[in-house]
Amino acid sequence: MSRRSINYGASPLLASKTPVWRSKFIVAGLALAFVGLAARAVYVQVIGNDFFQRQGEVRFARTLELPANRGRIFDRNGLLLASSVVAQSIWAIPEDVDKQHPKLRDLARLLEMPLPELRKRLADDDKTFVWVKRQVDEPIAKQIAALDIKGIYQRREYKRQYPEGEAAAHVVGFTNVEDVGQEGVELAFNAKLAGKNGSRRVIKDRLGRVVEDVRDVIPPVDGPDLQLSVDSKVQYFAYQKLKDQVTAQKAKAGSVVVLDAVTGEVLALANYPSYDPNRRQKLSGEQLRNRALTDTFEPGSTMKPITVASALELGRVKPATIIDTTPGRYAIGGFTISDTHNYGVLTVDGVIQKSSNVGALKISQRMNPQEMWNFYTALGYGQKPQVEFPGVVGGRLRPWKSWKPVEQATMSYGYGLSASLFQMARSYTAFAHDGSIIPVTILKSPEPATGTRVFSADNAAKVRHMLWLATGPGGTGQKAQTVGYSVGGKSGTARKQVGKGYASGKYRSWFTGMAPIDKPRIIVAVMIDEPSAGAYYGGTVAGPVFSEVVQQTLRIMGVQPDMNVKPQIVTEAVEESF
Repeated sequence: MSRRSINYGASPLLASKTPVWRSKFIVAGLALAFVGLAARAVYVQVIGNDFFQRQGEVRFARTLELPANRGRIFDRNGLLLASSVVAQSIWAIPEDVDKQHPKLRDLARLLEMPLPELRKRLADDDKTFVWVKRQVDEPIAKQIAALDIKGIYQRREYKRQYPEGEAAAHVVGFTNVEDVGQEGVELAFNAKLAGKNGSRRVIKDRLGRVVEDVRDVIPPVDGPDLQLSVDSKVQYFAYQKLKDQVTAQKAKAGSVVVLDAVTGEVLALANYPSYDPNRRQKLSGEQLRNRALTDTFEPGSTMKPITVASALELGRVKPATIIDTTPGRYAIGGFTISDTHNYGVLTVDGVIQKSSNVGALKISQRMNPQEMWNFYTALGYGQKPQVEFPGVVGGRLRPWKSWKPVEQATMSYGYGLSASLFQMARSYTAFAHDGSIIPVTILKSPEPATGTRVFSADNAAKVRHMLWLATGPGGTGQKAQTVGYSVGGKSGTARKQVGKGYASGKYRSWFTGMAPIDKPRIIVAVMIDEPSAGAYYGGTVAGPVFSEVVQQTLRIMGVQPDMNVKPQIVTEAVEESF
């Protein structure tokens, strides 16, 4: 086969002449393009380098927070009240998840979540990140990882656990899903317990995988542990006895406060209703309220020992001073103040033993309003208690200049002012601590507290004797007696306020006292709100809780019994005036 030769030089296109300007134009265009690229390179790498660096980091660089381990909370004996455990949180890249994946049903089951809700979360507007569920228990997290669903990932976090459950809930409190304190000690000491988170700057790919570190890791600083003054055994026992009595009396609620009379430490602070801080679904305000600190009421007859102590300190009365309460009624300012019985002629000791309203107001008339107000404020009434706890309230005590004679009279037996159970318990430290009111603390502090002198040691001892009489035969607090330990205390029964008046048939029952009476180690205050099982007097309703808590607490503390006889409780309770 012959091969034809082709003469390309004979092409008419090659024979035509190209204008010189065209070639120059093309060369110039190429030169300008290179200049433009060079200028752009200079701008990107030199002039606008910071901007483009930031944009690159926004897309690929991430600062990973390295969470600090929250400090643990212990009771005074080193028993654990709160700790953090590892819990995986489940997150997803929605655009990478197959919404019809057959294993999504298994995932929903493990997360205890309806399948439609899971799919709704995965259809979130943010296509690159969405939380599916926070703080999943480790065994569940392992099962989820085994499903191996594309687009579903896990992040390590910490979850708080509370071994004492509802018994210590109002003391310890709880944290939210971000590990920030929300109630109780967790809130009060949040900054200390939280520690300081660390960080790690990394480059990630679009699947969230770390490619490289871009700077040194800043390690987290774990929060320090915290030791409370609370004794978990006393706390649990107080809570159980309170719960039993609230239930038995068909009451609305109740509270107990136990203080160390020597150090001022809070040994127990219990409220009912309570809640389980490990399972906080459907919590109500009734459950969350730390009533011992946040609720204030008229304290009723528990104020009478303070009125008497003030008059003793001023030298206006002595324990044997005669007070005529006949005929059991007293008219003042258009009002008639009554006792439940006509007690006739009483000594000052007898006024406390029988809980006479008329006797208390007649003693108060031997003082002027400013003198009474000075003693009340010295004992902390009308002031917010200085204790490391959130939600503490100060109650109400009006300035003495505005007191009318009838108001001074009613305040002598606990009406016309308000206080919390915690304030009441603290004010009684003045009787237990030889006349000095002491500061209280929720943190362990084994050293004896230094108090502020309010009464003389002699007058404090005289009032303790009166409190002992009030729990003996003929007194209003006989059910507060306990086996092996001498006790002293004062019951109180206050009508509940509704609007500007008092509700019919609604009461708060109190009992506040101490033991052993000659050298008190503890102060216990009990409040039962709206008992409706028939009884409502403080000695009858709150006194038994006081008795059981005192006996158990002193045994736990190793305090030797100071009595060899059984409590002499008569079968017929003496009614108290309120």
